[in-house]
Amino acid sequence: MTTLTLPLQTATDLALSAFTSAGMPEAHALPAARALVMAEREGLPSHGLARVPFYVAQMRAGKVRADAVPQIETDGAVIRVDAGFGLAFAAIDLAAQAARKTARDLGVAVVSVTHSHHFGVAGQAVEPFAREGLIALAFANAPAAMAPWGGNRALYGTNPIAFACPRESGDPLLIDLSLSHVARGKVMLAQKAGKPIPSDWALDLYGNPTTDADAAMAGTMLPSGGAKGAALALMVELLTAGLAGAHFAYEASSLFDDQGPPPDLAHFLLVLDPARFAPGFATRAETMFQAIEAQEGARLPGARRMHERATRATTIEIPQTLHDTLAGLAHT
Repeated sequence: MTTLTLPLQTATDLALSAFTSAGMPEAHALPAARALVMAEREGLPSHGLARVPFYVAQMRAGKVRADAVPQIETDGAVIRVDAGFGLAFAAIDLAAQAARKTARDLGVAVVSVTHSHHFGVAGQAVEPFAREGLIALAFANAPAAMAPWGGNRALYGTNPIAFACPRESGDPLLIDLSLSHVARGKVMLAQKAGKPIPSDWALDLYGNPTTDADAAMAGTMLPSGGAKGAALALMVELLTAGLAGAHFAYEASSLFDDQGPPPDLAHFLLVLDPARFAPGFATRAETMFQAIEAQEGARLPGARRMHERATRATTIEIPQTLHDTLAGLAHT
């Protein structure tokens, strides 16, 4: 496969031009472009620039409202954001601005985002809080991809969970995981590349393990941790779509085509100011972190991601075919 190396700004501008060509205001397109380029830097191409053609096609079809302006309401510690059926990133940024202030003022902020879209890399939503000394937890639901444990029909999304915690110095602790064994985007990339997948990623339509990416996309993803992962996926559905009045996974349309109504997904964030709880949190947490790092072979969650970013500090590498597709979108 032929690849192309791009400076970060060039890659960002490429995505930005594609979005604005579809009618998205630059102020709202920029957070989306930056998030996708960051995913590339973090070694997560399934959540990176490969998403741009899907987003643009959905904007042009009206499945995503290109001109959506997120709206916010606050009620004490509760923050409600309506993404207006646009992309998620501008709505998440708006929610984060309010959550920082509320968490400082009240010790806690609880955010519900409704009428939204693909959450992107979940860790990106929580990491900035930890870099400012706050603790953050985020959930998002996604279109149906997993069956309830023992079932055979997809009802739950892959439903990512992310958690970030500050450290006394250096990068924060960052936990970011999908409740499916792997993110569905990885199956999508294998499908596009015509490659097989490991047999423990997904089931086909008949409930059989499969290495065929086409069969996996038509079937269901396997939950991480079996019944435990499926139970957590149900919890996420209730905290996201349930609280927000958005679509549960089995009601949501696909993120990978321009057919049907908006997916109408939801997100949930909990932000805490540790200074408002027991004193000395950062110091006590650091003893735990150091105990983990002291064990040979052990590393803190998020360490690999920070390393990946460092290796792509100025450039990223993407397939030439993807570059050509994005360049074409930017000029149509």
